[in-house]
This record gives sequence, structure tokens and C-alpha cells, in this order.
Amino acid sequence: MTTFAELGLSPKLLKALEATNLSTPTPIQAQAIPHIMKGSDLMGLAQTGTGKTAAFGLPLAHRLLEIGHPPPPKHVRALILAPTRELVSQIFDNIASFTKGTAVKITMVVGGASIFKQAERLKRGSDVLVATPGRLIDLLDRGDVTLESCGYLVLDEADHMLDMGFIHALRKIAKFIPQKRQTMLFSATMPADISEIADTYLRNPVKVQVAPPGKPADKIVQAVHYIPNGDKARLLEDYLKKHPGEQALVFGRTKHGSEKLFKLLETWGFKAGSIHGNKSQNQRDRTLTEFREGKLDVLVATDVAARGIDIPGVRHVYNFDMPNVPENYVHRIGRTARAGAEGNATSFVSPSEMGELQAVEKLLKKIIPVVGGAAWSAAAVAAAPSKPGQGKGRSGSRPSDAPRPQGQGQGRPQQAGARPAKPAGAGAKPFGAKPAGAKPMGAKPAGARPPRPATGGAATPQRKAR
Repeated sequence: MTTFAELGLSPKLLKALEATNLSTPTPIQAQAIPHIMKGSDLMGLAQTGTGKTAAFGLPLAHRLLEIGHPPPPKHVRALILAPTRELVSQIFDNIASFTKGTAVKITMVVGGASIFKQAERLKRGSDVLVATPGRLIDLLDRGDVTLESCGYLVLDEADHMLDMGFIHALRKIAKFIPQKRQTMLFSATMPADISEIADTYLRNPVKVQVAPPGKPADKIVQAVHYIPNGDKARLLEDYLKKHPGEQALVFGRTKHGSEKLFKLLETWGFKAGSIHGNKSQNQRDRTLTEFREGKLDVLVATDVAARGIDIPGVRHVYNFDMPNVPENYVHRIGRTARAGAEGNATSFVSPSEMGELQAVEKLLKKIIPVVGGAAWSAAAVAAAPSKPGQGKGRSGSRPSDAPRPQGQGQGRPQQAGARPAKPAGAGAKPFGAKPAGAKPMGAKPAGARPPRPATGGAATPQRKAR
């Protein structure tokens, strides 16, 4: 099959596709669309940037068009769940373009936007609802939407939902959806927990796989540059200056660190922006729009953006901080080389990040070429201080929609007694360094409890604000 018409899609959808840049189906689309149109549950595994949204969006729209009448108020016929606001927005825009000129009604709900306006839109009913789990649960609890008519459930980027702790939210939402439904699960990687989700929510699913799980696009040129943590900002500046006018996406580990790096790049004269969990939805949307329109050359982001940016112009991805979860590396670098284009992905690796690099190379089943520096010795790795957010098994940044598991503090820097020392010998003041000899903030003698003030009026340092 080489055309969408041969896949049996509705003539109304084929007409809408003429106005898009989709001309022939990608492998995941060609394999998934016929099974979905037949009503089969499906597990789709494909690397990022291969067209998964159209793979489920087009046959879903086809089946909804066959119904022939609008949905009742507050009712939803098809639900698409995605882990981040950016990805929800991207899915919404894509399906809206596929269905332009048809009667298919699409609604989007995410955290960080007015829940009252979203509730008003849901009153009119929706053929397709694209949502983040947290906001959907809020609306279900308020009675603003019902899923009792929902016959289709799509879980997009299911592996990322697991990593962000959405499994409990997914279980809660599933209770509102009829058992008799068609379920589709799409993912770029295949951690063990995905099999559990598939067994729980899919019935005799067809498995479609167009690339080994965790395999990045072939046209991405990957590289490693070994560099002390304090010298990374200047190294990034050098790389950016080598490619003037080419868009770059820079990934940091934490919200605070990413914002600080963005402001530093601005002071150095780069047209830069940032998106992370501390930004409002309007700020994130505005920054992404400016980046998409070419008004910004550099975008600094946490992993909140790794799966929600589909911008063909991105030619370079820089891992300023290595990801805690090796699968996130695949999603990060997948923001370049979109739709068959070429791209570069360079990772800056400090001594404390050798473990993360080794985990990534184990996932990829290959060694990433080195373009700068030399691999850190075992002694340097052992002496290296941990970076904020390391060892938590997930991204250092948590989107506002992501539920925090009980008893855990994901996304917070480790409460170490002293700030790690910066490597010696750096010519320029290291990024984020404090003056030499300054007392580390929050440092306490090991095992010692701060003394109680002599007067009883002041609160002790251990007393929490109410």
C-alpha cells in the first residue's frame, strides 16, 4: 500500500489530507491503520518522529465519521491520553488538520489552563477528547464530562506515562470507560511495565513494530563530549556559534538549572527561550510558537518537552545534562531528524554522569562516538559529586499534571549538606558557581542537630511554616 486512499480512509479525510504535508503513509501508518479500522486492539511500537499520531488519528476519525450524528452533551466518543501538555496540544493540532471540513468535534483539556472554560466546551459533547490524565480526573470529579459513551481509548507515549507516575491515574480513568471498547497503545520504547498495561487494558491486541524499541532515527548523528560540569555552558556556547541560524534544542535536568542556562544564553546574545514545569501553559505555548516560527534559535527544556516538540527545523539536540532514564535519551534526540530529515545529537558528559551514559549505550546496544575530551577515569567518577536529580529513576522535572507518588520526592534536588565543588582549573567562572570560600547554603555538620535559640520566641530551623 502506497497511498492513504488504498488504506480505505473516508473521502472526506482524504480531501482534508490534501491540504497537509502527508502524501504517503509512513510504515507505522501503513501497518496500523487497517487493523484499527477493523476494530482490533493494537499495540504500536515505533521510534519518535515516525507519524504515530496519524497512525491512530486517521482511522479513529474514519470510524467516528461513520456514526453520522453529534455526541450528546458532556459525552465523549473517543479519548486520547498523553502525558504532557505539549504532546496533547500537538495531537490536537494534528487531528484537527486531518479532520478539517468534517463534522468531527475535537476538544483538548490540560492542566495550567482554565478548567471553567474547558468545562464549557465539554458541555457541547466531543467526538474526540485529547487530555492529560490529571486534568481529566479533575473534570470527571466535578461531573463536567462523562465517559460512559466512550468506545475508543488511545494511550499515547505510554512508557512516558509510566515514568511520570500516571499509572494510578490511568487505573482511575479506566473505571469510567465501558469495558466494551477499542484500545490502542502507542510507545517508542518497551519497558517491562508496558506489557503489564497491555495485558490489563488491551484484548488480544495486534502488535505493530517498525523499529526495535529504544532505537533512535538512523539519520541522527550522535556524539559524546567529555567535559567538567562547570565548563559545560561555555562549551555549549562554542557549539551554538559553530552553527549560526540553525535551531538547537538543549535539555537540562532540572527546572531551575534550565531556566538559569536560558538566561545565561540570553545575556550572551542568543535568541533563546525555555520551557519547563514552572512555566505557565500560556508561557510554554508562546515560547514553543516562537521557536516553531523561527523567532528563537535555542530552546532550553527539561524532559517535560522531550515528547511534545515536533518542529522540523531542529537540527541540533544538546544533552547539557544526561537524562536519568535511558529511554528519555531516545525521546530527547528524537526531536531532530524529524520525518526523514538529518540531525545531530551531542551529549555533554561530566564525571558524575558516566553511569547515565553507560545506561544509554546499553539501551542502544552500541558505543556513542566521542568528539571531545577523554572518558573519565574510575577515580574521577568515584570522586565526582552527585548532580541534583540523579538516581531517582525519572526526569528531574515533573510536569504540573503528573501525580507525585506517596512518600517520594521526585524532581527535587538532593538535600545534600554541601553544594558539590566545581572542577578546578576552569578558566571562566563555572556556570552556577558560588564565590570561593563561601559557606554552602544549608550545610550542617554531619549528624548534628541545629541548636535551639536561647529565646523562645523564634522558630527553630526545623520548624515548618504553616
